Amino acid sequence: MTIITVFNQKGGVGKTTTALNLAAALAMRGREVYGIDLDPQAHLSAISGVTASSGDDTVLSLFQRNRPLRELARDSANGFKVIPSHIELAKVDTLFGKGYNVVNRLNTSLLAEKFGDAQRPVVIDCSPLIGVLSLNAIFACDCLIVPISADFLSAKGAFHIEKTLKALEPVLKRRVKRRYLLTRFDQRRGMAHEIQRMIEENFGADVCTTRIAENVSLAESPASNKTVFEHAPSSRGAQDYKSLLDELIECGFID
Repeated sequence: MTIITVFNQKGGVGKTTTALNLAAALAMRGREVYGIDLDPQAHLSAISGVTASSGDDTVLSLFQRNRPLRELARDSANGFKVIPSHIELAKVDTLFGKGYNVVNRLNTSLLAEKFGDAQRPVVIDCSPLIGVLSLNAIFACDCLIVPISADFLSAKGAFHIEKTLKALEPVLKRRVKRRYLLTRFDQRRGMAHEIQRMIEENFGADVCTTRIAENVSLAESPASNKTVFEHAPSSRGAQDYKSLLDELIECGFID
C-alpha cells in the first residue's frame, strides 16, 4: 500500500504545497492518485478546485454515518481525485473524542475500500494540530512526510512529531516510516544550513537528500489554483518535487 501523510505540528512549513505537488507528480507518472484534505482550512481542496458545500461532503460524513470514501472523491483540475475538506471538520474532536476506534476510522475505511495500492496511492494533507484528524492520518498511513521550513520553530514542530510517533508505536505496533523534508531552503542563509545540520544530527537517514528550495513559482502557483508543474513546469520548484518523488521511489519509501 502507498498511503502518504504530510504533517507537521507547525503551520506555514509547506504541508499543502508538498501534498499537492507530490500528488501531482505521482499522477504525472500515470498513477490514479487520491488526495484527502483533513485540514478544516481546506487549502488543498481550494487549490484543486474541489469545494465541499457542507461537512457531509467530507470525511466528517465517514464518522457521522459511515459514508464510503469513494462517494466523496471528486475529480480535480490538477490530474488527481480529491476528498475535500470544510470548516465543519473542526467539529470532529468535540463530537467523537479520541478513542481507538475513532482515530483508526480512516484506516479501517481505506483498507475496506482497498485504497492505496501502488497504482492508486493516497496523499493526506493535515492541519498543524495533533487531534482526531491528524491521528487518523497517522494511523492510516504507510509513510509520513514531515516538511520543515528552514527555521527553528518549524524544526521544533518536527521534534514534537518524533516524540508523538514514538509514543504511538505501542498502540500502532509498528514504527511509522518517516522522512523529514527541508522546504523553503535558501542556501544563501546561514540559518538554513544550521537547521539542516540540526535535523540531520537528530534524524539521520530519515532526512530527505532532496531539499525544496525557496522558489517564487511555488509561492505563486496556489493563487492560480495550479500545481507548480502546471504553473511553471521548468521552475526550480517543479524540478525539486520531481527529484523528491524520484528519491522516495528509489529508496523504497513509497512504491
